[in-house]
Amino acid sequence: MRQGAGSMGREMMATAVETVEKDGQNEGQGRFQSSFGRLFAAAAALRGRTILCDGAMGSMLYGCGIFINRCYDELNLSQPEVVRGVHNEYLQAGAAVIETNTFGANAVRLKRYGLEEKVHEINRAGAGIARACVEAHREKMASEAYVAGAIGSLGVRVGADGELSADDAYAAFAAQIRGLAEGGPGVGADLLIVETMMSLAEAEQAIRAAKSEAPELPLIVMMTVDERSNCLDGSTAEVAAERLTAWGADAVGCNCSSGPVVVLAAIERMRSATTLPLAAMPNAGTPRQVDGRSIYLDSPEYMASFAKKFVKAGATIVGGCCGTTPQHIKAMRGALRALEAQEVGVESVKAGPAPNARPGIEPPPLKDRSLIGSLIAGKKFVTMVEIVPPKGIDCTRELEGADVLHKLGVHAINVPDSPRASARMSAQSLCVQIQQKVGIETILHYTCRDRNILGMQGDLIGASSIGLKNILCLTGDPPKMGSYPDATAVFDVDAIGLVKIVEGLNHGLDIGGNPIGASTGFTVSVAANPGVPDIDNEVRRFAAKVEAGAEFGITQPVFDLRLLEQFLRRIEQFRIPIIAGIWPLTSLKNAEFMKNDLKVSMPTEIMARMAAAETPEESREVGIAIAREMLEQSRGHVQGVQVSAPFGKYKAAAEVIGVL
Repeated sequence: MRQGAGSMGREMMATAVETVEKDGQNEGQGRFQSSFGRLFAAAAALRGRTILCDGAMGSMLYGCGIFINRCYDELNLSQPEVVRGVHNEYLQAGAAVIETNTFGANAVRLKRYGLEEKVHEINRAGAGIARACVEAHREKMASEAYVAGAIGSLGVRVGADGELSADDAYAAFAAQIRGLAEGGPGVGADLLIVETMMSLAEAEQAIRAAKSEAPELPLIVMMTVDERSNCLDGSTAEVAAERLTAWGADAVGCNCSSGPVVVLAAIERMRSATTLPLAAMPNAGTPRQVDGRSIYLDSPEYMASFAKKFVKAGATIVGGCCGTTPQHIKAMRGALRALEAQEVGVESVKAGPAPNARPGIEPPPLKDRSLIGSLIAGKKFVTMVEIVPPKGIDCTRELEGADVLHKLGVHAINVPDSPRASARMSAQSLCVQIQQKVGIETILHYTCRDRNILGMQGDLIGASSIGLKNILCLTGDPPKMGSYPDATAVFDVDAIGLVKIVEGLNHGLDIGGNPIGASTGFTVSVAANPGVPDIDNEVRRFAAKVEAGAEFGITQPVFDLRLLEQFLRRIEQFRIPIIAGIWPLTSLKNAEFMKNDLKVSMPTEIMARMAAAETPEESREVGIAIAREMLEQSRGHVQGVQVSAPFGKYKAAAEVIGVL
């Protein structure tokens, strides 16, 4: 689960846990008393929270050079350092739950290696290795992680017409679970994961054994499915969810299978048949034979995209199975944190001075904070131009562009913060140089992507002290969008939470309610996208930004006036001044990029006009003409415009502004 939730978020989690615990007590159950149990109960009760599990163990051990004719579960006894290394890699990648190396540590599978008498010893050792890794991680990283006792399929048919009777299957699972749970939560496993179940008959016996041998541990049960997302015994995903729920599982789901596509379909079908939390842990695709080795080809980025889809489909618990590596889990962690940052959580809205904060001070009136603040307060039309920082240390071109725009009468320069997750000069540095060397006011774009709340506060206090008084609060593009896929995202809060932090600093208080001596005096702005497909969510988030303290909004580039007008009508009840984004297109390719990659609504008419341009110069002229038209058409609906300078074409921005 993501760490660093705000105080109100923790209060809601505590309330959810208390409710679940009381319900459990009323039913005479002792579950959810452990640390993970409380976390699990809260995650199940709250939307927008996800528990991230680890990935494959077997394929990782194979990659360490362990031959496939070895009993991988026995490595807990003979080579624990190898198992420990895999666990540590997953913890470092961001997994909150690691599974013990005990998938096949039952008497049925161990008998093939003559190890059936060591069931208890192997499982107890597996739990002990994982526990030691979790405790070391907690001490080193000051973050919680938990041990899941992994219980895999017996590998034979269970039931009257199978190779193993139901009673024998029950006995096999029970013996394994006793080893995993020995000592209780915090010593043995914190929870149990029954996974890759081939049939409901087998799953039933695993659940019976878990409820008998370790009733205090949360129990996740996952089936494996075929290409049609049906269980391998022919049961539908819906029937599986219903029966697993009835038999007493605490969460149900799907793992393994042929990859994330079929697992997603199964999860979507299970959602309609149960109210329990859902778990999704697919293979990294179907293995391919390459030079005699089984290779899983689904990339970390591909798996990360499905992690978000799982959560949107209702999954609370997400992880990976065969072929998934720490790199996959790291990418999934980044995707999930980005997704959570996009959700309006109470912790985001309430992020700011703590409830018991000391009284703050009143910030200066808006008109006295900055030029932009005075124009907004005076209901004057505002003009801005966006200048992107350079990729190197030389910003001569950017300063010259700012100077041209300043002489033209532009009120301020907007400076993005590593847009598209690219590595550039810091926005704060360029803002300072523009203000000091050119004399025009700037608006600092500030994102949540790269900093925790401590770093944010330090940056913002420092920005105020050196004369930066306008802030655009943004969540930020996920690192995977850029050229540095190994970069990690932080996302302690989203743009809404950031606005609350700035609002607190404006009242002279840090996020803990401690006085900082004076108001930072920021003019606070936020972003809006009138053309986003999920306009309901956009309106909901914009309302939360206004509630948090935003004083004006800046839209994404507008090419469809109808969508802008619709958005303005939707926010009428909580309307703040809106600055319309204007983008001078440079070519048809640029228009296609805006439409397909940035998801900006681009009318067919504009695409046709750009396509009709025959030369680069003609394309540029058409783009400027379209931008001028949008500026003129939107002028009566908004309180200003922000014109972009694509590819550093400051002359184009000046020509658009010149129409005023």
